[in-house]
Amino acid sequence: MRRPSLTLLAAGLLLASGVASATDTVVPAAAVRTAGQLRDKAMHDDTGYRIAESLTTEVGQRLAGSPADQRGVEWAIAKFKELGFDKVYTEPVTYPKWVRRSESGAIVAPFPQSLMLTALGYSPGTPRGGLTAEVVRFASLDALKNADPASVKGKIVYIGFRMQRHKDGQDYGMGSAIRTQGPVIAQAKGAAGFLLRSAGTDPHSRTPHAGVTGFRDPAKTIPAAALSNPDADQLERVLGYGKPVTVKLDLDCGIEGEYTGANVIGEVTGAKYPDQVVAIGGHLDSWDLGTGAIDDGAGIAIAMAAGKLIHDLPTRPDRTIRVIAFANEEMGLWGGRAYADRHADEVRKFQLGTESDFGSGRIWRMSASVKPEARGAMGQIAKVLAPIGVAYDAKRPGGGGSDLSQMHGKGMAALSLTQDGTHYFDWHHTANDTLDKIDPKDLAQNVAVYAAFSYMAAQAQGDFGSAPGAFANDGAGE
Repeated sequence: MRRPSLTLLAAGLLLASGVASATDTVVPAAAVRTAGQLRDKAMHDDTGYRIAESLTTEVGQRLAGSPADQRGVEWAIAKFKELGFDKVYTEPVTYPKWVRRSESGAIVAPFPQSLMLTALGYSPGTPRGGLTAEVVRFASLDALKNADPASVKGKIVYIGFRMQRHKDGQDYGMGSAIRTQGPVIAQAKGAAGFLLRSAGTDPHSRTPHAGVTGFRDPAKTIPAAALSNPDADQLERVLGYGKPVTVKLDLDCGIEGEYTGANVIGEVTGAKYPDQVVAIGGHLDSWDLGTGAIDDGAGIAIAMAAGKLIHDLPTRPDRTIRVIAFANEEMGLWGGRAYADRHADEVRKFQLGTESDFGSGRIWRMSASVKPEARGAMGQIAKVLAPIGVAYDAKRPGGGGSDLSQMHGKGMAALSLTQDGTHYFDWHHTANDTLDKIDPKDLAQNVAVYAAFSYMAAQAQGDFGSAPGAFANDGAGE
């Protein structure tokens, strides 16, 4: 952990004494009161849930590049307009079009039986008739990295890392690394295919978890799939007999050219500084196995509902509230990257930003990457959010969420609003990602957090820091 800068220590002393310097960012008392009223109203408002219900019912799954992708864009445009946003528009996003047609797998020997699996994003299909090869197991990603290529060549590589439930979802870092890097490393060593235990925490459900691989060159790919947790257990038991184990993969999937989708954007236009922006959002696409409720229909609903509550105030906020429904996050942050590239030279106009992309559990922690002079304003926001269970970790950096992390990388001040993800990875990227997993009261708490912080950021006197490098001495931990 870095030591706090002298500037930050001085700011802390001033804050503790109740005295703010002339350069400190401050939220006016009237805005603090209004934010509290927004918070309380949102806690008893069902707008967010009705938006999530609409998206998952009227559109359903929204695999990037599929016909449902366009339906999702049309839905988002119509929903923004229905909610009364002042400005609604789209920005194009182009990416490879990956399609899934069919998939199956089986243990061929020594004990023939079927396996529940799903192809991973950017996986190519298997040859006609499928791919049959011996399985070689590795205990970890590092073990695969250090393996002799001769032990891998022509075989199906399997890694069985087992994720555990955590409130902050910390095991996903390793689970996703195995899913993205493992197939690439296996291909480079001459493997014929790749399997992993799903990056999920549902030990008793035969629902495999989809997800993207790190394949970027179509000429350097191998068939790759994820096994459900019980099927991974079964494969490991069979491997435990010490006999050669042969598996057949039959995947009909792959890239079919390019597709141009869109980020869909709705704005509540600022009354005093319309070109200055508080950015919130979620990603509009989803995997195709469920209906994309927690990933990320909930994020779309939270941001839209927060914007709607602010829009319905008697007067417009000082700065613009921009809600962004990002395209194709699942296959590589394509919408977030396109947005950051398009708006890189406007980063100084972005007051603060964050994206909701971790389900619909209650937000329990807030952290931020802002300039030292804005820490007092963050403390003001924290006091408004504390009554609904949000604790402020002033030493922890914020990142803006998955898609807005791209703008944060270019210098945008950013929040992280951490939801309770204890059960998120039970359903993440599976057929079980459906509306029944959203608790309306928990979702309302999220809307309350987003509405209150967004309004306070929009009304703040001063900014939260925007130039690249502005966060180097904010005292945050690594």
